[in-house]
Amino acid sequence: MQFRDIPGLEETKQRLKQNASSGRIPHAQMFLGPEGNGKLALALAYVQYLNCENRNAEDSCGICHSCHKVSKLIHPDLHFTFPTVGPKALSSSFLEEWRKALLSNPYMNVFDWLKLLDAENKQGNITVDECRDIIRRLSLKSFESEYRVLILWMPEYLGKEGNTLLKLIEEPPEKTLFILVAEDQEEIITTIRSRTQLVKIPAFSDQEVAHYLFEHQLTDKEQADTISFLSEGNLNRAIELSASEDTSFFSSFRSWLLACYGRRIGEMLKWSESTAALGRENQKQLLEFGIKLLREVMLLKTGAAELMKVRGAEHEFSEKFALLVQLSDLEEMSKLLSDYTYYIERNANAKIALFQLSLLFKNILASSKAK
Repeated sequence: MQFRDIPGLEETKQRLKQNASSGRIPHAQMFLGPEGNGKLALALAYVQYLNCENRNAEDSCGICHSCHKVSKLIHPDLHFTFPTVGPKALSSSFLEEWRKALLSNPYMNVFDWLKLLDAENKQGNITVDECRDIIRRLSLKSFESEYRVLILWMPEYLGKEGNTLLKLIEEPPEKTLFILVAEDQEEIITTIRSRTQLVKIPAFSDQEVAHYLFEHQLTDKEQADTISFLSEGNLNRAIELSASEDTSFFSSFRSWLLACYGRRIGEMLKWSESTAALGRENQKQLLEFGIKLLREVMLLKTGAAELMKVRGAEHEFSEKFALLVQLSDLEEMSKLLSDYTYYIERNANAKIALFQLSLLFKNILASSKAK
């Protein structure tokens, strides 16, 4: 993984490169950021840069012996710890699955990982045996590179067992680095938090997500824009959405709203039937898209147009629709979309639920038209 493989986050990248170039490298850092951002990918790019044999000011070379091994996650001086399942489980027992998952998607979340272990309904954890194994591994001398690095993904799963690592984190062997990759620092025990230097990593922008999807040929440009809006900076979520059967949510939602506004019962019924045929996950995504789009219209109605994220056809539609409805109507419709998303999650009959939702929207828009 090289820095150039990760979209955006230029300020954070520059900070990490400057640390490496200056030689003033904190021995324990916490890369903190929301789900689906670039924190784990940045940790990998940072390790590759630190140990690159021919790095320059911008990036690792990507072709030297060290870069080749780090990029394949097989470097003997790069160690991983991550949540597993079982009271005595060790990360080393799952390295093959971990490498495959991480190389496939460095933006994955912990539920994706546990699902790969057929353990999504079990509690993940980082065991005290794993902590002792970390101490054992890091007591060995470096094999090939200047720095020996442990990437500890999701330290939220350490619990009180993390106290086993305190002395090692505070006084590690020479040229030994800890990188904790976390999402919620409040879930990490204070004794661990206080011994790390915090590196806050923001979510991706909508533009960065859309560019990544388009550049990696996961979607066309129109779909990339729609998905980036729906994913709200979560690249993992965007990748999942790009694999969905149908991501043309805007066209579908706009046609449905106009049918409800025009009280065209036949079109409303047809929409309910066709949407019910998409599958539950796509139905939820469509309704979630609707909630976000109505929020954009609310921003227009409240004089906060500068905060809007939508562009192009979505923005044009939002401006026109804002002229047709009251703010109170938008709030009521948003609540209904949220309620019916929940009903669909709970296995309601999709065709009946969506048509009932259509009738409720028709009544709200008819009332708004009469005001």
